[in-house]
Amino acid sequence: MGEPEHVRSTYNDIHNIIRGTSDKIASEFKPDMFIAIGGGGFFPARVLRTFLKDPSTKTNIPIQAIGLSLYESLPGTTVEQLNGEVVRTQWLEPDPGKRLLGRRALIVDEVDDTRKTLQYALNELQKDVEAELQLLPESERDSKRTKFAVFVVHNKLKPKLGKLPPNIPYFAGAEVEDVWLDYPWEVIDIEEHDRLAKEDKERKNITVEEH
Repeated sequence: MGEPEHVRSTYNDIHNIIRGTSDKIASEFKPDMFIAIGGGGFFPARVLRTFLKDPSTKTNIPIQAIGLSLYESLPGTTVEQLNGEVVRTQWLEPDPGKRLLGRRALIVDEVDDTRKTLQYALNELQKDVEAELQLLPESERDSKRTKFAVFVVHNKLKPKLGKLPPNIPYFAGAEVEDVWLDYPWEVIDIEEHDRLAKEDKERKNITVEEH
């Protein structure tokens, strides 16, 4: 089994993908909170905030952060293991449910690969909201129930191990094959990364022209 194909995205690539999806998010969901899954969700959430404003106040949308990792990617970790697969490394403390009540929260990550992380994040955030709703009079709960949606820069076209409910709005900036995605915030030598990304694009353009 050979080395998987690498696809390198530059900061400009990511910026333009997000820009191309922002109008759809604004018209179909209108978020008033971003929840970035670290570390790949931080940069996309910040770029989204450039194009989207709070629909009621026209001000910047706040960015909250949660940290999740697949357990197998953290050998020897001592942080909390959950569901045998996902590790929670940072959360909306204290009182996460209170922060979320009544919000239109967009969960942001860089890639939808197996979907395990997205499923876990959504499930846990919904649990926090439901726990907080139980403290309210029943007549107030529906109006305070948080609405969630998901945005990823890239969705890999592959069978998913995790699931998202069909009623959760889902936005993907770009659909890609099951390749190895190299993001600019993961590299040490950004100039070399950008050079290789440019070479990749030129090589693909030549291949298209030959066909």
